[in-house]
Amino acid sequence: MAISYRVEPHLLTVGLERDLDLASARDVRAALDTLLDRYPDRDVRLNLDQVSFLDSTGLGVVLGRYRRLAAAGRTLHLVGVRPAVAAVLTVAGVRQIMAWEPRVASEAREKGVVADGGDELA
Repeated sequence: MAISYRVEPHLLTVGLERDLDLASARDVRAALDTLLDRYPDRDVRLNLDQVSFLDSTGLGVVLGRYRRLAAAGRTLHLVGVRPAVAAVLTVAGVRQIMAWEPRVASEAREKGVVADGGDELA
């Protein structure tokens, strides 16, 4: 799983590539938590436009980061949600608790590689 990010004033945009499932959840969770710790004053925009599959473990990663951010008065906004991922999010009731929008046509990929193939966040 490759993870990229872009830091802006008051906003941290994180892009995920490939599936968010049992195989990638631990690395994604660790990388996201490191970024949340590194940028404690920013809301988070999670770009899922490269994620075509999300299982219950991946859903747990998203919901866990949402709860962590909400407890700190911060928000998590999902963007680039593909139809298959949207179906899982809808069934789980995510639309009622956090903002998300469908896949965007051509948004530039974020800058700054966080992790690739299990590497630690630098």
